[in-house]
Amino acid sequence: MARIPKPLNRYLFHPIQAVVAVVVYTVLRMLPIDMASALGGGLARSIGPHLGISGRAVKNLKAAFPEKSDADVAEIVRGMWDNLGRVAAEYPHLGKIVVGADDGRVESIGGEYVDQLREGDRSGIFFSAHIGNWEIVSLGATQRGVPLDRIYREANNRLVEWLYQHGRAAVEGALIPKGAAGARGLLKSLKSGRHLAMLVDQKMNDGISVPFFGRDVMTAPALAELALRYDCPVVPARITRLKGARFRLEVLPPRDLIRTGDHKADVAANMAQINALIEQWVRDTPEQWLWLHNRWPDDQAK
Repeated sequence: MARIPKPLNRYLFHPIQAVVAVVVYTVLRMLPIDMASALGGGLARSIGPHLGISGRAVKNLKAAFPEKSDADVAEIVRGMWDNLGRVAAEYPHLGKIVVGADDGRVESIGGEYVDQLREGDRSGIFFSAHIGNWEIVSLGATQRGVPLDRIYREANNRLVEWLYQHGRAAVEGALIPKGAAGARGLLKSLKSGRHLAMLVDQKMNDGISVPFFGRDVMTAPALAELALRYDCPVVPARITRLKGARFRLEVLPPRDLIRTGDHKADVAANMAQINALIEQWVRDTPEQWLWLHNRWPDDQAK
């Protein structure tokens, strides 16, 4: 298939994409959050499994759960799309969500560990995964007085990127684009005493090989590298979708990092423990994890 010329893509298709995105965003924002979430989930659950990229989710699931039947895998894929559609539809409502409020929208467990970082004198690193509605992790920290600087992937469409930024405005802290400049941004944040949030469940081609679901996968080592170098508390935060647009945010105690003096081995050992924790989260609610990442090599995800 011929590629669309960049000028045509930028000056014609990007504005069209942006208009569609703004219209959808505005409509979802006008709806009550429960209705918007249900609409997004229903549409994604109906359409998503028929898209070509769903094949990757099926391969990943069969690699992770070889014991599951085709019917079980198909049901998890539908649940994944439902969750993803809900996450997108909940974006316009992030500013209205209050973690731990009396409305029960987001149950909060372990908030004292966030408070410890706020009152401490060291930069900390929160980590989570693309599970549940992962944006609520940073939102919960912000609402307890701990702004989090976050690494993210910029949208190719600058107009859509502005919309993403608007949706994330409820979460305080800098958004640091991926890449070499992003790495410098992370270092700057830590050196200035700020806190970070990282989603560490994606493949990194030039990362390190660490077990995940019984198979070695390329894993970004930055979390362990930074924590060991700057003596940062490392705090796991898990978000679980309970029903519809209701959640449980659980912040766990800071982890005891492995420190043997062999830096390379320590990074690998700590990332192995972190991968093991994320694996357990995924096993608990597989339908809430984003199985669309190219997480396993092709010869393993068959």
